[in-house]
Amino acid sequence: MTKSMTAFSSAEKTEGNLTVHVEIRSYNNRYLDMMLRIPPPFLSLEEGIKRQVTEKVTRGRIELRLQIKDESDNAWGFEIDRPKAMAYHRALVQMREMFHIKEAIPLNMLSGMIKPAEAEKDMEAHGSMVADCVNTALDDLNEMRQKEGDFIARDFAQRLDGIERAVHQLERDAQGLLSHYQERLKERITALTQGIVETDPGRIAQEAAFLADRSDISEEIVRAKSHIQQFRTVMDSQEPSGRKLNFLLQEMNREFNTMGSKAGNATFSHTIVNVKSELEKIREQVQNVE
Repeated sequence: MTKSMTAFSSAEKTEGNLTVHVEIRSYNNRYLDMMLRIPPPFLSLEEGIKRQVTEKVTRGRIELRLQIKDESDNAWGFEIDRPKAMAYHRALVQMREMFHIKEAIPLNMLSGMIKPAEAEKDMEAHGSMVADCVNTALDDLNEMRQKEGDFIARDFAQRLDGIERAVHQLERDAQGLLSHYQERLKERITALTQGIVETDPGRIAQEAAFLADRSDISEEIVRAKSHIQQFRTVMDSQEPSGRKLNFLLQEMNREFNTMGSKAGNATFSHTIVNVKSELEKIREQVQNVE
């Protein structure tokens, strides 16, 4: 299965006075790497969210942001800072007695005596809503990753068709290597001796056969065809394919490098350069496949 690692999704759910909003961004990564931004009162939900991500994503960097808006009456709480308030009160009493102040103490003088208190959260209700919202966002993320992956797969298929045609062309060209080397040897000997020395056809045929044997690329052709077929099979499988496709590309590159070093032929070299250019374009795209 060819699925991209780059995508974005968001989901929102509201029940009564509670609203949960989730945003997920995913990027390329060799492994599954998660970065979760969760409001401090709800950090206990982190492990559950990680399990949900792990169930639906196998590779990539996942950045998830969770926002929870609670507008219920008991969403906020405040409490008195007792030590600070008692010390402040004693100081005010002393000041009233010292200066004979009879007026009431203004409320604005009590600043800092009251501090926010963490209201008790219904984690079961909150956790259920968060899980539903995260699940929806992950499904949308995977849908976007699959759509992008389908575009990548079509590009792979077109390039593989071109590479396969090039392999067949190399196979046909390889069949004429013996006569090619015979002609090249005759031309070199004639150029060196300027026609003074008579050439031995048998010896030329023997040397040409030796060069053709050293330049035999039949094994590399067979393996290249096999790698191309395996590449298509992996693309069509239901398992994450990025790592396997990357390995097959390395193997294909190795085969074509060997062909290029064996066959000292301009036509061969030109074809192999074009193939390696296509393989590099596929390699760049494979880095984005899960």
